[in-house]
Amino acid sequence: MFPELQLWLRVLLAVAVAFILAFGSTPIVKAFAQKVGAMDNPGEARRIHTHPIPRMGGMAIFLGFLVSVILFAEISKPVQGILIGSVIIVAAGILDDIISLRWWLKLIAQLVAAIIAVAHGVTIEGIMNPNVFAAENTLLIGYLSIPVTVLWIVGVTNAVNLIDGLDGLACGVSAISSVTMLIVALMVAEPNVALLLAALAGGCLGFIPYNLNPAKIFMGDTGALLLGYVLATVSILGLFKFYAIMTFLVPVLALALPLFDTIFAIVRRVAHGQSPMAPDRGHLHHRLIDHGLSQKQAVAVLYSLSAMMGLTAVVICTTGKLRLLLLGIDAAIAVAVGIFVYETIEHPASDHMADTQKLPDLHLVEMPEKPDENIKEKAE
Repeated sequence: MFPELQLWLRVLLAVAVAFILAFGSTPIVKAFAQKVGAMDNPGEARRIHTHPIPRMGGMAIFLGFLVSVILFAEISKPVQGILIGSVIIVAAGILDDIISLRWWLKLIAQLVAAIIAVAHGVTIEGIMNPNVFAAENTLLIGYLSIPVTVLWIVGVTNAVNLIDGLDGLACGVSAISSVTMLIVALMVAEPNVALLLAALAGGCLGFIPYNLNPAKIFMGDTGALLLGYVLATVSILGLFKFYAIMTFLVPVLALALPLFDTIFAIVRRVAHGQSPMAPDRGHLHHRLIDHGLSQKQAVAVLYSLSAMMGLTAVVICTTGKLRLLLLGIDAAIAVAVGIFVYETIEHPASDHMADTQKLPDLHLVEMPEKPDENIKEKAE
């Protein structure tokens, strides 16, 4: 059998095994979450669903991911570090979903997990040279590699957690990011990285049927922190280590949506004299709903934007007619999303407006008469 065909078969099997395990174990995780009290209750800060919904669904994603990686990927030293760090992240997430940990305790767990990954060889050795006219594309950062790597891992981990505000949003965006980097990993001949991303994508796809609106279970910090951590570490393992402009841009573009939302949230809060850690309702998904989109529409728009950025990442790694085709698809998505958002905001249908539940703005809190049961607003 040809090596390329063998790799594609292993990638597909990794996706399938992770999907089956995540999909099959989610009802069990749901029952366990209810038993241990890992519930997202109405009446808590910034939650407006009307009945308790189990969280901690990330355990199912982790099970699918872990088993698939063990079965199909090479457990090298860097992969060992990623898996050990993932266990720490999941343990912290489980505790937080049950008893709500202080933010600094979760940060300590993230720092420990990041340092473990770094100690096992997951490091960013260089950054893209901002001088585009220079002969060298990369600036080696030497001893700064450790703090830069830790900052990237912790930043992306929290960025994914911050967009986990609507049913299916963070899980779906993570799946799109995983598939984007999976395709590029295959293009740059990184089979082991491709298998890790295939396992993560399969876990996300297996869980998301339960998480789409109206959600039957939330993945909680167990899932959101796990997805951010794995995406951050695997992107370093497979893409940042190449000294080429395209490979520096790929993870940034693949994770553009959560990264932009997080950076904008920090700038917005500081500009208003607030702590960067202070929760607010200014996230992108909040703004879409406040402007008349339903929860499902807002998630669809953000999926489309994430896919568009993912396609852009793939485009920069291709040449010839394929690049032109992908650019055309990218442009079509951008136009379609723009028209849809404009029409929805400027000319909302009466039946749509009757069903749409707007979130409170930052200054005037008004609870709707009949809130959507499953809009989950987490206190980030």
